Amino acid sequence: MEFRPCIDLHNGQVKQIVGSTLGHSNQEVVENFISEKDSSYYANMFREDQLTGGHVIMLGPGNEEAALLALKTYPNGLQVGGGINAENAKKYIDAGATHVIVTSYIFHDGKLDMERLTQLIEAVGKEHIVIDLSCRKRDGKWFVVTDKWTKFSDFEVNEKTIPYIEQFCDELLIHAVDVEGKRSGMQEELVQDLANWTSIPTTYAGGVRSLEDLEKFEKISNGKLHVTIGSALDIFGGDLPYQDVVSYCKDK
Repeated sequence: MEFRPCIDLHNGQVKQIVGSTLGHSNQEVVENFISEKDSSYYANMFREDQLTGGHVIMLGPGNEEAALLALKTYPNGLQVGGGINAENAKKYIDAGATHVIVTSYIFHDGKLDMERLTQLIEAVGKEHIVIDLSCRKRDGKWFVVTDKWTKFSDFEVNEKTIPYIEQFCDELLIHAVDVEGKRSGMQEELVQDLANWTSIPTTYAGGVRSLEDLEKFEKISNGKLHVTIGSALDIFGGDLPYQDVVSYCKDK
């Protein structure tokens, strides 16, 4: 189990927001935290703590400069996502990202778009691709949601689709949409399922808010999954000491 840190960018600033409030024209974005520090501050922190696989997520336009600054500060230590496509992916790899992260680009019009996924693989190679299966429960099943988590796709996340999608990427990133950014506890059933279904490095995001949660996460995932934590961390305005999380996961 590794701790994968995050740098979420919104309007050029490092923020922690409730992701499910993005993309709604009639709803304000709920911001948990707005940092006075720029992206390079956090990238340098993660570099000094020798954390790899952290993700820089561009939440909407106007974040490219901040993302590139983070990659320049910690080359070959961060992944980048948000607005990635076959045309711009190589630019971010060349700028120092180890991987590009994609959801909505390849889950197009509610379906997995194999043409786009193939183009992306041709552009940067599957070894540089992380597929983000941001998912939400509907009728007792997990489905990928796209377009800032506003639209359900027809792609069910289960024991058959996970091995299939793993063929086309190097890692998976799974956001539990309904708990992400809310410090309300993790989706334990999803964590357990992912531990059983996945065979490549997989990072879970959503709801981990304490060392007790971290211990429970490690237990129910059998230490198989990596974890990312955002709003709960003290570096992002929360109560959970960042250094405690770093130390806990390094000890494992």
